Amino acid sequence: MNEPSAPPGQPSQGETAPGRRRGLLRLRFPFLCLLAFWLASFALQALDKSYFVGFLCGLLSTTLITLLFLGWWGFNRGLRVWEKLLGFAFVVGEAWLVGKYSDRSINFFTLWMTGFPLVATVIVGWLFLAKKLQIGPARLGFVLVVGVTWSCFLFIREEGADSRLKIRRHWRWTPTSEEQFLAKSRAASISGAIAEQTDRSFIVTVSPGDWTCFRGTNRDGVIGGTAIATNWNVNRPVLIWKHAVGPAWSSLLLLGNRIFTQEQRAEKEAVVCYDANTGSELWVHADTARFEESVSGPGPRATPTFAEGRLFTLGGTGFLNCLEAATGKCLWKRDIKEASGARVPMWAFSSSPLVTDGLVVVYAGGDSGKGLLAYRIDSGDVAWSAAAGGSSYSSPQLTMLGGVPQCLVLHDGGLTAVDLKTGAKLWETGLPMKGPPRYGQPRLIEENQLMVGALDGAGCSLIEVSKRAPNWIVSNKWKSRDLKPEFPDFVVHRGYAYGFDVGIFCCINLADGKRSWKDGRYGRGQVMLLPDQELLLVTAEAGELILLAVNPKERQEIGRFQALEGKTWNHPVVRGDRIYLRNAEEMACYTIPEMASKMASAPGPTTRRSE
Repeated sequence: MNEPSAPPGQPSQGETAPGRRRGLLRLRFPFLCLLAFWLASFALQALDKSYFVGFLCGLLSTTLITLLFLGWWGFNRGLRVWEKLLGFAFVVGEAWLVGKYSDRSINFFTLWMTGFPLVATVIVGWLFLAKKLQIGPARLGFVLVVGVTWSCFLFIREEGADSRLKIRRHWRWTPTSEEQFLAKSRAASISGAIAEQTDRSFIVTVSPGDWTCFRGTNRDGVIGGTAIATNWNVNRPVLIWKHAVGPAWSSLLLLGNRIFTQEQRAEKEAVVCYDANTGSELWVHADTARFEESVSGPGPRATPTFAEGRLFTLGGTGFLNCLEAATGKCLWKRDIKEASGARVPMWAFSSSPLVTDGLVVVYAGGDSGKGLLAYRIDSGDVAWSAAAGGSSYSSPQLTMLGGVPQCLVLHDGGLTAVDLKTGAKLWETGLPMKGPPRYGQPRLIEENQLMVGALDGAGCSLIEVSKRAPNWIVSNKWKSRDLKPEFPDFVVHRGYAYGFDVGIFCCINLADGKRSWKDGRYGRGQVMLLPDQELLLVTAEAGELILLAVNPKERQEIGRFQALEGKTWNHPVVRGDRIYLRNAEEMACYTIPEMASKMASAPGPTTRRSE
């Protein structure tokens, strides 16, 4: 039986209408572009890459897909001019409306980076279904799918990202860890007054084993005079106390029975003193200031410094405080933006203060040639300023070279050394590196050799510095890309350096910079050295505490356990049989059973009553 013929002007059965076929073909271009975008996004998420490269790739890929999609939309012959204009206006207008009423963590940049590729995908999917299934009215469906997609952002909030730039998202109505902490904390009022339990008769002093500044006495990550039990797989460290804290990437100071750190508490930036034995709060000093950004979250970045009974702290927005360590009383306060003319960096002021020879030295950056500032510790007056680039995530480093004490600072222009008394520049080296911040501490290897991360781009370098009066001579010994330190720092022991090559732990030979091994995916954690036992103490980004042997031939893991929950970028502290550590959500103290040596016996309290 013959098939019925089609009416004149209509395609016969089994054929495709030319207009419909062309419409489907016109969707191939955005479909392929979006498919490539999502595949590249998932691939980049899985790759080990530098923090800045990951951000830059995300920015470039979102920019490219935006331009390609808008180009296709503008030149699409299947849409009338008024449909293109109204469609574009609706997409942008809905994004503006959602951005205005969404959680403060969802800004317009976030909506573009995260939301636009999703909205573009939904639009192409809807147009395909509408044409394929002949769904109508198509324009109403377009309004609905775009409106619903954008509106989803009204119900969520973001709490920063990990080192792979994987964003943490939660329902908007659930309390943040900071809000939960403030609801439970006795210090929720954060009035800044000295707590009633503070005993004014105590004076804080330093005893062996105390932790007085960022990464230890020499800022090198070395925990000396301590020996710990290593049979963690049999007798793992025992929890003494754990409690919530306000968010911050500041690490801990430990002096006798007191812990000092910084936290964000709502609209207050707090310096807090805790009892090391119980974790209970002793006093709080608070300034009205809040720093927060979408990648790393809220809170101060710098670690306090203790000297001469005083605590020196730098907040994320630039407040430099000199506090009485025993009580939290403010002796003086300065805003480093006033002296430097700098603005708050996108990653906050992050320089841990360096205290030496009656001065407290901090890095401010900026364009006025006053990036490095020295204040007199007694009065808070500016003693000197020095040009040192415009940005940095590193802290000033005290070093002795050629018999001359000097302050080193790593910044976007390179590595600068200045005279401690006057701030006069002694020497400078390294290539300018605009964009990503430089981080890490220069490490003195021998009398005149320094190992420096990111001095000439990604990787690390060994330089030799000597003085031939009246000039300083700087020469490169080697440059290596086998260890590319980022925010985590490295440690050095017996001719080898151990640290994070992006997100994987590794070891390199200091003789030539060649890699000995690369193994262990701990994220962007931190590493500390216990030289007396030749051990490495690693805090993984996921909150695990890991014990490694110092072994230049292979990674030798001795033990590990889950110490904290949540993203952990802060340095741990060990004294005697206790390990103290924190992250942006909680702080904990563990004891290590069966001490391996008498040298690890805990020192007595480093506080004494005034006469």
